[in-house]
Amino acid sequence: MNTQAILNENLSKTEKIRRLLELGLTRREVADLTGGNYGFVQNVFAKYWPERVNSKEFRLMPFTRKFGVEIEGYGVAMSVLAEALQNAGIRCYAEGYNHYTKSYWKIITDASLSGQNTFEVVSPILEGQAGLDELKKVCEVLEALNVKINKSCGMHIHFDAANIGLQQTKNILLNYSKLEEAIDSFMPQSRRGNSNTYCKSLRGYEARVENATSIENIAEQFSQRYFKVNMQAYERHKTIEFRQHSGTVEFSKISNWVIFLHNLVEYSKTKKVENGTFETLKKFNQNEVYNYLITRQNQLAA
Repeated sequence: MNTQAILNENLSKTEKIRRLLELGLTRREVADLTGGNYGFVQNVFAKYWPERVNSKEFRLMPFTRKFGVEIEGYGVAMSVLAEALQNAGIRCYAEGYNHYTKSYWKIITDASLSGQNTFEVVSPILEGQAGLDELKKVCEVLEALNVKINKSCGMHIHFDAANIGLQQTKNILLNYSKLEEAIDSFMPQSRRGNSNTYCKSLRGYEARVENATSIENIAEQFSQRYFKVNMQAYERHKTIEFRQHSGTVEFSKISNWVIFLHNLVEYSKTKKVENGTFETLKKFNQNEVYNYLITRQNQLAA
């Protein structure tokens, strides 16, 4: 639920404030949205998060990041999919395989996929909640057309790295490596550890990352793009690409993964993970995201 939806809900003022704070808005932002009474907001904050009052713990940030999504699937002709998306108000064209970022959604071929009528749906640059809303429309069309997914399919997220510095980039990679087993636990077996050649483990690269002298130098430490976090994308697009997630057209799965990654990137601005357990994820995620991850973990338990 986004900010406006919470404000429009028939809820008590306290509950609205609680939910807005849980989204990651600052106390001042919430006060401005709910009548300007900062003291009341502070009291709600202290009631639900007493351990964070006067603390220097990580503060959740609203999702305003520029991002891109690549969704792999099969079972629908590219021309049919492009037409359906256009009819839904999404500017979209089917074209040959390319790595260019377009101002519209593109549907391209992908030789790595198995199945009939394989394709990859690639977004333009999206931003924040408006970008998620557009992504939701695309997912609804894909589901309505009964797009199919198999083990050869993945779902990749690019985050704009233009304002991400060297130390934050190092922390992102080191934190992801430290948390890799926890992240693996809510991924299918085919996306865990080193089981997939298209999203290999970051384990063993920590020293190279630590010793790198520039972001470009970090990218040089990885010989190819097929890692769970792809730094080759920085040289081509000035993005960091996250490749681990399994293929899906379900908006709830994609959006929760996007927010999880956003939180990890924000956390990595100033913090390094000390304990790689699943419970550590609670330190930098909203309750609804953390609970979603638990649900996925239980569904995929093997």
